Amino acid sequence: MKASTNDPDNPCGGSLPASGIVVIDKPRGPSSHQVTAWVGDLLGRRVGHAGTLDPQVSGVLIVMFGGAVRLAPVLLSHNKEYVCLMRLHADAPREAVDRVAAEFSGRIYQRPPRKSAVKRNLRIRKIQELEILDMEGRLVLFRVRCDAGTYIRTLCVHMGYAIGVCAHMEELRRIRSGAFDETAAVSLHGLADACAAARDGDPEPLRGMILAPDAAVGDLPKVVIRDTAVDAVCHGAVLAGVGVTAKVGGFAKGETVAIVTERGELVGLGKGLVNSSALKPGEPGFVVAPTTVLMQPGTYPRGWKTHTGAQERS
Repeated sequence: MKASTNDPDNPCGGSLPASGIVVIDKPRGPSSHQVTAWVGDLLGRRVGHAGTLDPQVSGVLIVMFGGAVRLAPVLLSHNKEYVCLMRLHADAPREAVDRVAAEFSGRIYQRPPRKSAVKRNLRIRKIQELEILDMEGRLVLFRVRCDAGTYIRTLCVHMGYAIGVCAHMEELRRIRSGAFDETAAVSLHGLADACAAARDGDPEPLRGMILAPDAAVGDLPKVVIRDTAVDAVCHGAVLAGVGVTAKVGGFAKGETVAIVTERGELVGLGKGLVNSSALKPGEPGFVVAPTTVLMQPGTYPRGWKTHTGAQERS
């Protein structure tokens, strides 16, 4: 028989890594903050979330714990994808709806709703794709892929104006946030069951729900660093080309770069000090300044020395 763990300070029986990501299928009703707090209670960890959903909106909600919480700025900037049910206020032909959907693809102007938590300044957002899936009477079902910070409720109102009949958002579901889609999402009940199984000695269901932090940076350019440089970066040292073995993807000076080990482990994030075209692996010169370190110092052996109390940079 497997041993049961009933430690209130460790509700998952020691089955969790130091940091990770859980993609929750948020139900309609509770706020994103409430759902995140429940996940924290289940895992027994301090948590944060990226990409707030209104209480009546369902779908992908990314919850982070441990060092992965520091990835929030990256996760918040990811493109989003939604399925929306819009209600027209009068009859309109399908041809008019299709025409307006095509017109709203691309750069659009939006002002946040009055009830939003941000200043109501006019902003520009990009609609990468807007596809009408179905239409029945005055109900229009569409899928939209868009920049972070796009207000779908406002989009429905503006589309209604353009159609000439007015409209409002009836229902909304987020089906993707960056690399995370609804196929990877788990319900709160499913997470609770997995935590209960972990307490009873079976951690596998829970482990299958926890994603490594590096899953959040799949679309970022990367620099691969030597094992001897890892601990120095963990201590905040600026990365030089001599500590780099490879680069993946292009980046400009000042852009965010993922710093990874030769095994593919995420060390942290940094800002490029040069364009990627000027980065020559193995050559001297500072190339990336760490901004967010996720890996704990001491994870890799120390490969740097100090002289008169000053740390050499990798």
